Amino acid sequence: MGARGGRLHRSREPTISDSPRDALILDVVRTPRGRGRADGGLHSCHPQSLLAQCLQALVSRTGTSPADVEDVIAGNGILAGDHGDDIARLAVLLSGWPDTVPGMTLNRFCGSGQQAVTVAAAGIGSGAQDLVIAGGVESMSRWDVAVGVPTIDGGNPELRRRYPTVPQGVSADLIATLEGFGRDEVDAFAAQSQRRAAEAIAEGRFEWSVIPVTGGDGAVLLDRDEHPRPGTTAATLATLRPAFAGLGTQSAPGESATFDEICLQRYPHLDHVDHVHHAGNSSGVVDGAAAVLLASPHYARAQGVSGRARVRAGAAVGSEPIIMLTAPGPAAQRCLDKAGMAVSDIDLWEINEAFAAVPMKTMRDLDLDPARVNVNGGAIALGHPIGATGAMLIGTLLDELERRDLQTGLVTMCTGGGMGTATIVERI
Repeated sequence: MGARGGRLHRSREPTISDSPRDALILDVVRTPRGRGRADGGLHSCHPQSLLAQCLQALVSRTGTSPADVEDVIAGNGILAGDHGDDIARLAVLLSGWPDTVPGMTLNRFCGSGQQAVTVAAAGIGSGAQDLVIAGGVESMSRWDVAVGVPTIDGGNPELRRRYPTVPQGVSADLIATLEGFGRDEVDAFAAQSQRRAAEAIAEGRFEWSVIPVTGGDGAVLLDRDEHPRPGTTAATLATLRPAFAGLGTQSAPGESATFDEICLQRYPHLDHVDHVHHAGNSSGVVDGAAAVLLASPHYARAQGVSGRARVRAGAAVGSEPIIMLTAPGPAAQRCLDKAGMAVSDIDLWEINEAFAAVPMKTMRDLDLDPARVNVNGGAIALGHPIGATGAMLIGTLLDELERRDLQTGLVTMCTGGGMGTATIVERI
């Protein structure tokens, strides 16, 4: 493989990190994001196959022997039905790889794929492993319809009394209310996400990392992101009704307080929740998978390859579980502190667009330049395949750092239950 754009290449004297404890990123691949509906391009493809095709593409592109892979770690948000029974291990078997390759599936809600990369990097950095694949998968079109519970408490009334939670859309509206983000502002942010994604697609910025997904007969099912809506404007978004106003008037099973009332009890200086989010300024429901190949410097040197980047630091934090989605800023700050870096040291940022208010608040909290955040659009335009998104964002960030010849980037995400995840990558 050539060294196009600073990507993986083979040489007699590979350039690798000076630290034997570094986790190097050799390559990243992802599927396109298919609409999360029965008529979506990836609905007919089992999620095991989505992940398996990413695994196969990684070793094909890098020339890596599957037998060398010491673990496959996959994030997943649902862990049931088609996604159950340790989908990481099942995807390994479906790939036709040696049955000596293990697989582990983990869940940190929306941050699952990013957490998988952090776990892999820790395994390599500790010296316990030399070659690990991490990523995630979610076929949201294949979720069981019974999954859509409105609260995150496992149905436990005792936990609900101690930590009542509300649906994430209501949490996003609560953030917008507290921060003073009006409907015009969140719609303008969403329209910008669509514009930036359309420009990135037109210029082929995603083409290096995106692999076509094929069906059982070898025919291509999807080779491009299916969710973006080019031409979306703030004016067209303004015609959409708030999606969570009605939900705010509902209650959890067996409870009397509505979700809006729970928010106001926790934040008594408010007199109402301003419901500003809708399908057009929230993350899209999609199917997809992604995988990251990580190696130790020892493995890279022995194979005569150089990595594209290293994982500089990773972090996770918890936050207040009713508002739920405010942790990306604190997670990013913890990650920066662990790396001995400042906000000004980061060239590009990827803040997952779960809802428009989330990256807007994170940018405000960290005083970020909007021109350096989500420069190719985000989940509002492209979609958010829960367990896969974190790994996808790492690949998108690395591709763009290479395209612009920049050095460092940070990915941060909010997750269910009031948590945030963050990863800093640095080009070698």
